[in-house]
Amino acid sequence: MGESTVGGGTPLVTDPFDAVPGLAPLRAAAWDGDWAATRAFFEGIPVADAEGVSFAAALLAGVDRTEWYLEKAAKAEPADPLPRTLLAERYIHLGWRARGRGLGKDVSRDQVELFHDWLRKAELLLIEVCAERPAYVPAWTARLATARGLVLGQSEARRRYDRLAEHYPHHVLAQSRLLQQLCPKWGGSWEAAHGFAQECASAAPEGSHAGVLVAEAHVEHCAELDGAQAREYLRDVSVRDELRRAARASVLHPDHRRDWQWTDSHSTFALAFSLGGHLGDAARHFAALGDTVSESFWRNVPDWKTRFTEYRSAASATL
Repeated sequence: MGESTVGGGTPLVTDPFDAVPGLAPLRAAAWDGDWAATRAFFEGIPVADAEGVSFAAALLAGVDRTEWYLEKAAKAEPADPLPRTLLAERYIHLGWRARGRGLGKDVSRDQVELFHDWLRKAELLLIEVCAERPAYVPAWTARLATARGLVLGQSEARRRYDRLAEHYPHHVLAQSRLLQQLCPKWGGSWEAAHGFAQECASAAPEGSHAGVLVAEAHVEHCAELDGAQAREYLRDVSVRDELRRAARASVLHPDHRRDWQWTDSHSTFALAFSLGGHLGDAARHFAALGDTVSESFWRNVPDWKTRFTEYRSAASATL
């Protein structure tokens, strides 16, 4: 699971549970439907690391059939925010899976109805949690995903993010979710999206993951363009320089420490630099990744696993 061999070479490791050994106990607990082991995993995350809880919750949400034991846990422990938040993240995952990854015009009415049904179930749980525990950051993080999917608008999404940021101002996963909302396809603008990414990257401690938001914004912008515009966008020297500054201040900074999100950040920078033809810049990110890759943005590239290995080979030749 989580590996794919491309061109007869070494398999690519695409599953974050395989890429980060420390996450293995969570997957084992999910496969076994073991709530006690799941709770123990989350209790092992430092109290101050709300982003770690949110990141692990989003990963758990992608494990099949976990809703069954999470529903039981939520009923058994109605005063605890954790099982309800984990269950809501699972419902959110099921909703987005039902919708599919197509453009809005390509999503059927039945898909939209099922999508919204799952998100409304999640939102009901999260409203309760946030009312009871206004400082419970993982629930506000999940509500950024429901706000976007239920088309609640820019102001409501920003309100939710601001409530979260009162308690945890440099939550990169939450910032990434709001960044999606700020893109034009969800009612925002490129000015708002790039401005927010730069704002977050500038305010974050050096060595954090926040710089990847700059890369995410540029990859999203490129994806909205056609033909020659798309080919030239990431080649622009000003875009390249923004990416370089963001990478130097985040995953390439001496203070950066590898954690659960490391594959996501290096993978996104590697993609942005590769699509722009800046292979020398991409090389350091490919070197950090080795045979590991996060598919979060790469999967939007046709035949992405082959392209990943091709770009990686071309980048390594520049070293």
